[in-house]
Amino acid sequence: MSHPIIQLQEAIARDPARRLQAPVNFTLEQGEQLALIGLNGSSKSTLIEMITGTVALQEGTKTYHFIDEPADKPSTTSSQDAASSVVPRSNLASDNIRYIAFRDAYGTADGNYYYQQRWNASDREGVVLTRDLLTSIHCDPTHRDRIFRLLQIEPLLDKQIILLSSGELRRFQIAKMLLTAPRVLILESPFIGLDADTRETLSALLTQLAAENTVQIILSVCSPEDIPSFITHVYTLQGKTCGPKQTRNDFMHSEPFTALRDQMVAQTRTNSPLLPNPIHAPLQCDEVVHLHHVTIRYGERTILNDINWTIRSGEKWALSGTNGSGKSTLLSLICADNPQAYSQQIDLFGRRRGTGESIWEIKRHIGYVSPEMHRAYLKNLPAIDIAASGLFDSIGLYRTPTDQQRQQCMGWLETFGIGNLSNSPFIRLSSGEQRLVLLARAFVKDPDLLILDEPLHGLDLCNKVRARAVIEAFCQREGKTMIYVTHYPQELPSCVTLHKELTRYQ
Repeated sequence: MSHPIIQLQEAIARDPARRLQAPVNFTLEQGEQLALIGLNGSSKSTLIEMITGTVALQEGTKTYHFIDEPADKPSTTSSQDAASSVVPRSNLASDNIRYIAFRDAYGTADGNYYYQQRWNASDREGVVLTRDLLTSIHCDPTHRDRIFRLLQIEPLLDKQIILLSSGELRRFQIAKMLLTAPRVLILESPFIGLDADTRETLSALLTQLAAENTVQIILSVCSPEDIPSFITHVYTLQGKTCGPKQTRNDFMHSEPFTALRDQMVAQTRTNSPLLPNPIHAPLQCDEVVHLHHVTIRYGERTILNDINWTIRSGEKWALSGTNGSGKSTLLSLICADNPQAYSQQIDLFGRRRGTGESIWEIKRHIGYVSPEMHRAYLKNLPAIDIAASGLFDSIGLYRTPTDQQRQQCMGWLETFGIGNLSNSPFIRLSSGEQRLVLLARAFVKDPDLLILDEPLHGLDLCNKVRARAVIEAFCQREGKTMIYVTHYPQELPSCVTLHKELTRYQ
């Protein structure tokens, strides 16, 4: 006999901007593990907001049946002396559903993060440790020990949140949510930005969680290969419409799967993109980056050890390494975000750091995008204003662009296929659409050095192909230099001919 946990019936969102094209019918049955799959902009996030109750309904019904579940899990209100007691569960979504959107968002980890704080030693003095946040959550000690053991949390407890690697941050975030004993755990794009080993580890952890049947998992993904084997059922979103629920096996052989695959393939057949015109002459500089015996430490922890690296004008480099090997730290030195650069032998664009150049003089040559900056730029501004902020290396738009500058920004939005979103609030876009806006932001000033840290992070296949084609075309311009970071060699543009690999320092 079926036991529905969450039901949406003929549901229509009250907010017109968050509305799907057709009424939503959705059911999570007891024991099911679900995947929501669709291209960027297909309204997966909106569906999640309807499921969690973040978006109110204008029509239809939303029903939760958590209270009918046996309370066989440790309760967050149990005391140490009554660890085995049974406490009736609430039927509120806020008590039973936890949602994590993975964007390497350190701000979601400690609630008090701003861009560049991760590299600023003085600011880190007041940042809490992983231990502080996890032990502040009241729960049964037995439950806490089980979660810590399952997610291998013990080695992370004495680390500062903002110094966790991408893989470590995922484990922390999942542990933080599981300590509250939710009935349902929703994970948006959990595998993006992870190296192969870390991805396999996370997949194994989720599989084990599903097998223990203590929590039901809903994954939001863009590609069928991101649907793990433990998933039992799939909802497909196409054209902002939620299709019927299918078993995982039926989905893999279904018309929606075939249509989704064909749509992806069709959209990958793009001609060479037409780019906005260059806005300045190539930089006359032989060595763009020169690092000489660079070592970075935070307390007793060494992040980079004796790094030597010279990047010449026009070179295209791949930067690789496992999660935690120091790639983000290295890029922060080049981007003038890390104060420790002043104590190192670093030359940027032919000038030694600390010889009188300002941060802004360095940054005006650089176009940069990373998963980490995604959180910092979640502003309630039109997409074109977010793109235009790249002209001034600001997070918000504090200067008014000229008509010519705004036209340049619009041209880059159109190049990335999102010109129609120029006036849409950035915070209302899907995470994939936001990533495309941030990519446009990296290109708007026609940078001499392009630094792309996981630029295809969170994009569906067709948008990955489009973005890679744009990168290839831009790199054909005279004097353009690029550093490209990815865990997936197949994503590298063909123009990349040089490789720098970092190893994690023990």
